[in-house]
Amino acid sequence: MSNLNNLKRKLSLLDLTLIGLGATFGSGWLFASSHVAAIAGPAGIISWIIGASAVFLLGLMYCELGAAMPTTGGILQYPIISHGPMLGYMMGFITLVAYSSVVAIEVVAARQYASAWFPSLTEAGSSSPTMLGWMVQFCLLCLFMLTNYFSIKSFALANNIISLFKFIVPICVVVVLFRHFNSENLTQSGFAPNGVEGIGAAISAGGIIFAYLGLTPIISAASEVKNPQRNIPLALMLSIACSAVIYLLLQIAFLGSLPTEMLANGWSDLGSKLPLPFRDIALLLGAVWLATIVVADAVVSPTGCGNIFMNSTSRIACGWAASTTLLNGFAKVDPKSGIPRRALWLAFVLSVAWTLPFPSWEKLISVVSAALVLSYAIAPISVAALRRRNFSRPFKVKALFLLGPLSFFVASLLVLWSGWNVISWLAGLQILIFIVQLALKSVSGTGSTIHKEIRSSLWLVVYYAGMMGLTWASGPGKVSELTVISILAMFSTAIYFWGATSCYPLTEKTDSLAMPSGDFKPHTV
Repeated sequence: MSNLNNLKRKLSLLDLTLIGLGATFGSGWLFASSHVAAIAGPAGIISWIIGASAVFLLGLMYCELGAAMPTTGGILQYPIISHGPMLGYMMGFITLVAYSSVVAIEVVAARQYASAWFPSLTEAGSSSPTMLGWMVQFCLLCLFMLTNYFSIKSFALANNIISLFKFIVPICVVVVLFRHFNSENLTQSGFAPNGVEGIGAAISAGGIIFAYLGLTPIISAASEVKNPQRNIPLALMLSIACSAVIYLLLQIAFLGSLPTEMLANGWSDLGSKLPLPFRDIALLLGAVWLATIVVADAVVSPTGCGNIFMNSTSRIACGWAASTTLLNGFAKVDPKSGIPRRALWLAFVLSVAWTLPFPSWEKLISVVSAALVLSYAIAPISVAALRRRNFSRPFKVKALFLLGPLSFFVASLLVLWSGWNVISWLAGLQILIFIVQLALKSVSGTGSTIHKEIRSSLWLVVYYAGMMGLTWASGPGKVSELTVISILAMFSTAIYFWGATSCYPLTEKTDSLAMPSGDFKPHTV
């Protein structure tokens, strides 16, 4: 039996905003500018703007959901409330994997940058950790575990202290790099050397969506926020706006401050020339002091972000467990600390597991980004479906009939740009989970509501299948990019309205999920 009422409302607007910004400035800012430039050239500036616009639209949807239903693990709970347990099973696994792998990515990034000072942490000529390097990663994960174990306020205090340092360094980088800015860099090898394809690929493979992760931990901790109706929308918008401005300035400063001779062969080989981008460019410019604090921040920023996602992963696991008997034991919340400690242990174990056969930062980014976008994409459809239930909405998205389909299309576009190699197995896995759930319910005799569950979730199965087809068609030498995007616009719009009209019938189960504290009662119209 879950006991989500034991969660404590202790997070202020400042705490919540710094959680969002802290999650945004992890390893993403250290690597993304270089990867984006290598993929899209100066046109990567456009990629950052598109990414920010996409996250802003999805953030608006979460503003309405989070303010109306500040519940634990909201990014997963809202689809369950709007479309039932079958869809929840499909989303639960991929969301838990995406969140826990972010924790691992951050400790690996911290260890890689720390190798600039301690080479023994990384194998020579490789990005793989030595045994000592892996032990350092493990110790960091243990530190995250301890920070989150005692109370939400101790976690917030640790995050606030780290944030004071981690935001100063990117600002210093921007100021120093703009002093060496050369506008000719933006046109020397062409503004968009890889065209529209490069601009799109940079959003996923370049790490832009991964960099804009800040909104999800805010939603995951929603039930622990003071005055959530006011603070959740404000924190979401503040974290998205601030991070977008800083990332744009970092990208422009990076592009303009590169020594001209480095661009003689174009942008594509920047990764090999600048393995630790901002540290390396600071050394090239003679700013040794800046290189030193970049390395220091490169250890602090990812660990701060990893700490936040350890917290978020436990809340995702707790929220999912509260809605299913499969993981029900992980929904238990310690009454004194207000911490879901069993879910926290699960988050810790999963995070450690991801570090064992860990590939490079670059290889995992596309997979994790796509998995998170697939989780985000459901938000506008949940909002539209829940509009059919009449309950208080302190924040209400205006013109949803336009912004809803638009935000779902933009999210689908980000999924498309993740490519066939990533989407084929991610979407294929989701479809397989759907089939397995149908079989289990039929065999166990628990399928009394199976027709309702199929009706409420079938649109998502068709969506996954359609996205697999479109990503395959958009491959090199196949259908033109413009044609695929045009088809995607029509397809995503049709899926949006299908999903919006497939709301799961309100039950006592989904009613209790919406607001564990008991101060919220949705009812059918």
